[in-house]
Amino acid sequence: MYDAMLRLNHTAMPGKLQKTLPIKNLPLIHQILPVFVLAAFAVLASFLWQGHKGFNLWDEGYLWYGAQRVLLGEVPLRDFMSYDPGRYYWSAALMSLWGDNGIMALRGAVAVFQAIGLFTGLLLIAQKSLLRFKFPGFLYLLLSAITLMVWMYPRHKLFDISLSILLVGVSSFLVQHPARLRYFVCGLGIGLVAVFGRNHGLYGAMGSAGVMVWLAINPDSRKDQPGFVEGLLLWAAGVAAGFTPLLAMALLVPGFAGAFWESIRFLSEVKATNLSLPVPWPWKVSLDSIPSEEAIRGVLIGVLFIGILIFSLVGVAWSLFQKFHNKAVSPVLVASVFLGLPYAHYAYSRADVGHLAQSIFPLLIGCLVLLAAQPPKIKWSFAAALCIMSLWVMHAFHPGWQCHTSGPCKAIEISGNRLMVLPEVESDVRLLRKLAKEYAPDGGSFVATPFWPGAYPLLNTKSPMWEIYALFPRNGDFQQEEIRRIAAASPGFVLIYDLPLDGREELRFRNTHPLIYRYIVEYFDRLPDPPNLPYQIYTSRKPAG
Repeated sequence: MYDAMLRLNHTAMPGKLQKTLPIKNLPLIHQILPVFVLAAFAVLASFLWQGHKGFNLWDEGYLWYGAQRVLLGEVPLRDFMSYDPGRYYWSAALMSLWGDNGIMALRGAVAVFQAIGLFTGLLLIAQKSLLRFKFPGFLYLLLSAITLMVWMYPRHKLFDISLSILLVGVSSFLVQHPARLRYFVCGLGIGLVAVFGRNHGLYGAMGSAGVMVWLAINPDSRKDQPGFVEGLLLWAAGVAAGFTPLLAMALLVPGFAGAFWESIRFLSEVKATNLSLPVPWPWKVSLDSIPSEEAIRGVLIGVLFIGILIFSLVGVAWSLFQKFHNKAVSPVLVASVFLGLPYAHYAYSRADVGHLAQSIFPLLIGCLVLLAAQPPKIKWSFAAALCIMSLWVMHAFHPGWQCHTSGPCKAIEISGNRLMVLPEVESDVRLLRKLAKEYAPDGGSFVATPFWPGAYPLLNTKSPMWEIYALFPRNGDFQQEEIRRIAAASPGFVLIYDLPLDGREELRFRNTHPLIYRYIVEYFDRLPDPPNLPYQIYTSRKPAG
């Protein structure tokens, strides 16, 4: 498969470009080793720089809690609220191998997956001059690595980012030589991706459907290419094979099938996968009221939101035009533009920088592959501009940079590791430890809701509630079941982060979960003078009954 990926551009591009791309006369290990070393070095450098900086009780804590519970034999979705199971079993497997359930072990497991994603992305961009250790090609790939790495944010979403890159890879693999086996392999890859995230599986299916339609136009009779229907069936068989781990869990793990179906039903009930945010259009940036660096960043973010959509729409139209006229198109570019459309939907579903970063990789890879084929002046100037723009937009969000610019970070011990965190994070961790020591000693139960699932792995305890990240409104039956769990656990204290998420009053916990909130108010005593106004802290008053 790697050999095919290295030849992705060579097969489908004419003229001068073919002379610059990988050839078959190099041993496979010599072709991929430089790319692997560069990817591994880039991820390691980032990990050494900022792996021990920052801590997020919110989303990172959500992932950490799930990995810890899997290590203890619990099942995602069935025993606790979670993403799809793949990322938890990946993390737990490596953490178990290292004999550590701490935050740095989790970050190490995520970094390994990140390296796989970056390696795949660079392999798709790699040129012959690099593979023969020629300087210009290596420099271009280094520039590409910096561009891709800076967008690998946030760290707890590196699974999602790497999955989007892997989808570009398997789709390119199919376009490069649409043989019967490759239809199956493409589907297999999408099925495996869905085990880590069903939304990515859906995006991959949508993108590959476009690719298969594109391939059915003026098919190349010289290749072992099946017809559209046959190819679709082979692809579907591959999807089913790749999805086998999750299907096996549904059949063999008691209660998992029901929990999985309930998670799908809930998404249809709330009619959303994310809490939406308005798109930060570039013309909405207040250029006069904020610092110039922040204003430029805001404009660039808005331009990129437009760019991911235009890139895909124009790219799909151009690819179809070329195909109708029997003209060659880069397989990587075809895969990128067809995957770009569903990932644009993901970016717009919650239009912030984090979701933009998780959606932008089809655009980045497509642009870098396209630029690699251009004359040197265009290639280097535009590739450098893309890299500089990426650095300008994203550097401020990385924890390593935040510790450098947002005031001095404070040292704190978490799961046996010394981390440098922002002062407000250190204050929150200190508060949780103080409350646990006073009201839930020796690993006693407590509730931290709705936004701090990381409190449980921080204090190495189990959440009384199934819903460890309570963002969406829940019906009465669900809340009553959660109340029964809380009563059975008899928590020593409850911390409610009383924040109107995104400034929306209806998203306060008291409004999304009114029955649970009323139960806490009735059966727990509220402490006066919390250290932070949004924090409501309650202690156990009497046995819950």
